[in-house]
Amino acid sequence: MTAATGIGSWPGTSVREALTIVRDLLSGADDDGVTGIPYLPELPSRGPGSDIIGRSAGLLVELAVDLQPAGWRFVDRPGKDAARTASLWREDLDQLTEVFDGYAGPLKLQVAGPWTLGAGIHLHRGERAVVDAGAMRDLAGSLAEGVRAHLADIRRLVPGASPVVQIDEPSLPSVLAGRLPTASGYGTIRAVDPQVVGAALTEVIDAAGEGALVHCCDRGIPIPLLRGSGAAGIALDTSLLTPAGWESVAASVESGTTLYAGCLPTDGSLTASGAAERLTRTWDELGLDPQRLTEVVLTPACGLAGQSAEGAVRLQRNVIDAARHLSDRAASSR
Repeated sequence: MTAATGIGSWPGTSVREALTIVRDLLSGADDDGVTGIPYLPELPSRGPGSDIIGRSAGLLVELAVDLQPAGWRFVDRPGKDAARTASLWREDLDQLTEVFDGYAGPLKLQVAGPWTLGAGIHLHRGERAVVDAGAMRDLAGSLAEGVRAHLADIRRLVPGASPVVQIDEPSLPSVLAGRLPTASGYGTIRAVDPQVVGAALTEVIDAAGEGALVHCCDRGIPIPLLRGSGAAGIALDTSLLTPAGWESVAASVESGTTLYAGCLPTDGSLTASGAAERLTRTWDELGLDPQRLTEVVLTPACGLAGQSAEGAVRLQRNVIDAARHLSDRAASSR
């Protein structure tokens, strides 16, 4: 059965409203061969502590951060910024418990990966954490413990849910390519060895458990590395893939990795049927089994926080419609 979900971010500041919309749009399966995967929306418009770095740093175990003019920084003890982030998390989980009362099925959660956190959090001396191998080992271990605790909370609060963790790594290609600027801005940080990158990712993926996926919307997404790190799924913007990238996707699909295909541009430039047609055509060109189209999960190309409330709903509905078209095409090929 073809599935549809979202990347995670959503416009507005009311988490209850966002949760209700996502639940109503995506809960359960319909009669047209499509299942929805609802998710806990992220609302960056709520301010510091709701952004991708601050929000995920709030899950770290025994590592505290605060917000400086230059961004998030590790500190010796939690302060007001950590308290604000914790308050936002409590609100999210309280509302999730109420809105998803009685729900049974998949529920997607999003958290920044270790390398995006390492690129976005600074050490005491001002440099990004990625420059310090020891700091990154501590960060990956702390994040893994935080993800385990987060999953335990979700399972306790929504007993019928089957959590699926999405690990967001938008900074990963820059970490691997040595493109991150230094604190001074006059240079770039040395590229990190792919084996080191993979080891930290694997630690967090293992903590995230069955079905964990990695999301990266950069055209330099390292698909073989993500596949080798144990990710059950890979989420990406299909419009950014080169022919070589699609070949790597094909190899991943054939090895059993689930493709989360971000095939609906958020600018509305492609219809639901057009997105399904484009993906089907590429699938055929790659020589992939048409029946495996039913294993693909469709998403918008990126998060929806930059949309209006109405625009976000429309785009999410278009993703569901595209999944329905894809399911029909897979059925017709039998």
